[in-house]
Amino acid sequence: MADVKTNVKTVWNGDTKGNGSMKANYLNTKIAIPESSGGTGEGTDPKELLVTSAAACYTMTLVAMLEARKLPVDQFTMNSEGTNSREEGFQIIHYPYIILSANATEKDIQSVNRAFTSADKGCAVGNMLKKADVQIDIVGNVSVEFGEEG
Repeated sequence: MADVKTNVKTVWNGDTKGNGSMKANYLNTKIAIPESSGGTGEGTDPKELLVTSAAACYTMTLVAMLEARKLPVDQFTMNSEGTNSREEGFQIIHYPYIILSANATEKDIQSVNRAFTSADKGCAVGNMLKKADVQIDIVGNVSVEFGEEG
């Protein structure tokens, strides 16, 4: 596999109360030091970017697995939460929610539940974070859409 390079341009203006921006191929965001650390909080911060990166990786890995299994997915949404505590360290919890079409079987539901775990194991960014002692948990939910009553 060829080396994969990611380039990000960062510009910072001012001191800790200043602001900045980060640009990459498809990313363009404002950054700022959080208020809790003496900044303005008027932009994304490193922990938010970290959780976003983990969420994007998990999402794309899960979507690829669901497609490969030819599951009848009608809708996929996910919330992700990052928490930093002295006792637990840094923890990320992903809450994926999958709605399958009305013709989904029990076997399809079980396959989605297995995919939740498999995607966690297959996410490269998540695996890098785990090596850095970040705890990542998945709390998945799957349901079947009701069919038309006639």
